Amino acid sequence: MEKTIDKMMDIIPYLTSIPYRKIWVDYDKEADVIYMNFTYPPEAVEHEEYEEGIIKNYNKLGDLVGITVIAVSRFTKKSKNRKDSGFNRN
Repeated sequence: MEKTIDKMMDIIPYLTSIPYRKIWVDYDKEADVIYMNFTYPPEAVEHEEYEEGIIKNYNKLGDLVGITVIAVSRFTKKSKNRKDSGFNRN
């Protein structure tokens, strides 16, 4: 349990630096996909591939309302260095 808490504490700087105050996350281990929604219930009607396997989801007004990451295990198999893992996005 302490390991889980430590891992969750590691993401706090990233969560507090983004403009969204609420994020709903669903990890489908079998499909190897993470769905992150900034609204609940999810209201995406438009989708745009940001880069390979990373999809930006928009509502009917064109606002970003979520991100879908396909083949998410590629980010966990690399170095724990955030820059090397692809975690650092501009």
